[in-house]
Amino acid sequence: MTHYSEIKHKLEQSPKKWLVTGAAGFIGSNLLETLLLLNQQVVGLDNFSTGYQHNLDEVKNIVTEAQWKNFTFIKGDIRDFETCEKAVKNIDYILHQAALGSVPRSIDDPILTNSANIVGFLNMLTAAKNENVENFIYAASSSTYGDHPALPKVEEEIGRPLSPYAVTKYVNELYADVFKRTYDFDSTGLRYFNVFGKRQDPDGAYAAVIPKWTAAMIAGEEVIINGDGSTSRDFCFIENTVQANILAATASKSGRNQVYNVAVGGRMSLNQLFISIKESLSENQIFYKKDSVFKEFRVGDILHSQADISKIKNLLGYSPTYDIHQGILKAMTWYKDSLA
Repeated sequence: MTHYSEIKHKLEQSPKKWLVTGAAGFIGSNLLETLLLLNQQVVGLDNFSTGYQHNLDEVKNIVTEAQWKNFTFIKGDIRDFETCEKAVKNIDYILHQAALGSVPRSIDDPILTNSANIVGFLNMLTAAKNENVENFIYAASSSTYGDHPALPKVEEEIGRPLSPYAVTKYVNELYADVFKRTYDFDSTGLRYFNVFGKRQDPDGAYAAVIPKWTAAMIAGEEVIINGDGSTSRDFCFIENTVQANILAATASKSGRNQVYNVAVGGRMSLNQLFISIKESLSENQIFYKKDSVFKEFRVGDILHSQADISKIKNLLGYSPTYDIHQGILKAMTWYKDSLA
């Protein structure tokens, strides 16, 4: 039995009360689904700025009626402190996912990104501290590595941020560290590396690459690659990310108040990703016959990203259950059922 399996068994035997912010979003709804299937009590908070009711509806259809009754939803905004105070009441663990993602969005509107990702984060952190919540887990970002050239990325070595989004995520880490030293409040940051999987939105100007390309291929539309296709990422399947959150929340004191990379420790170029998605769709009887179209590099993008995951393995017992190819194959099955 893996460490993660042991933790899930313990939670089933002794349920906790969780708050998932951004519960109607991609990562948040996957966390909600897993927690409810483990018979946990869950409060969800979302303002539907990037989350969707249909994500919550899909979770409802997956879990049992009794499990769904363990869920309480609050429609509200993390930028409102009273809403945060209401959401954290009697909570054991917080999984803070609510944020405005996307480097391009932050370049287009840095003020809005700052408001959600820094003001909202500080509201949640303060409310959690005031309520004496046992542990606060927050979504950090691999964008924090900025222009640091070394690969793989090690938690203790970062460069200068390349976008307003990266600035906001680094400020989150600084606030979390200060709250530990000033108030002795426990929190843990998870630096996500290009998370993908079911319920990731393929629509809109700021859609992530995998759902955007997948939707285009299913529709028979052109796939645009920013740059020459050599740009590479450590793509991390959603179920690995869910594991990291649950392990971080339930970690002993020695594993808390850290920042961890959440990834698989591999790397795939955009050209390779194009082929992988195309082949995975063909296994689902969807055949895409066009070539990709190359355009200019995007401002603020990091050229290469790959994580060293030894720290999260050693301190939290994390062990990714899906590599990039396995994750893409499973994700394509979901997208076929949802979009085709």
